[in-house]
Amino acid sequence: MKTVEKACAKLNLGLDTPFRHDDGEIEWEMLMTSIDLADYVEIITSKGNGISVHCNRVFLPQDQRNLAYQAALLLKKKFNVHQKVKINIKKNIPVAAGMGGGSSDAAAVIRGLNRLWDLHMSDQEMATFGLQLDSDVPYCVYSQTAMVTGKGDDIELMPKLPKMYFVVVKPKVSVSTPEILNKINYDKLKHVDIDGLANAVSTQDYDDIISHMGNVLEPLSSKHHAEIKRIKEKFEKYGADSAQMSGTGPTVFGICKTESQAKHIFNSIRGFCSEVYIVRPV
Repeated sequence: MKTVEKACAKLNLGLDTPFRHDDGEIEWEMLMTSIDLADYVEIITSKGNGISVHCNRVFLPQDQRNLAYQAALLLKKKFNVHQKVKINIKKNIPVAAGMGGGSSDAAAVIRGLNRLWDLHMSDQEMATFGLQLDSDVPYCVYSQTAMVTGKGDDIELMPKLPKMYFVVVKPKVSVSTPEILNKINYDKLKHVDIDGLANAVSTQDYDDIISHMGNVLEPLSSKHHAEIKRIKEKFEKYGADSAQMSGTGPTVFGICKTESQAKHIFNSIRGFCSEVYIVRPV
């Protein structure tokens, strides 16, 4: 049997962390949206055993280090399924970008195998299961604008965003998420008004969304990667309504109200960075 799942990238319109749990896990307060930049994950099941992952980006791990592989392995164990699983990933989302590419691929595998194996897991059950893999996987199971709290597993779906365009820029630097999270000093964080942002999304107020956006980790990542700040300055120079880092970075995105504005910024920035995209929320 075979299925193909679309695995959308995500952006953090708002990202905050109020505290760290005693077990070292981060408590999150985030407002995320998914965009129409996506990987495509083909899942084929057949008689036999074993799991294989193939990807059009050869430098990506295609073994147990890959979250899609881990998702299939955990599902096989949990439901005692004895079948061969072949996963083919067509990668379009930039790698190590703070856009949830690996998590979205894993969520796609969970959704796909849930259907192929008739596991009858609800979205909430799939999200809870996905938390074993990464804190972004529960959100990626839903892949629509949502408030994300707790350790990443408390998902409150939000209305669709008003009409807007994102120009997404992935610089040629890699950010280590564990390294950034370990450097958080909670006494010095400048927190983001996530509730205010959620209210702006609920009322579909574009200007209010812009004014409430923020990423509490941006100063931390920018300190170690000057490229983040430079790209943000270019967005401001070329007329984006707002710009900020997604996740732990290094991807920076600018928000525009019109497509013509987005195209102007895209053409202006493309000369400085090879990975630039115009996308819309899904």
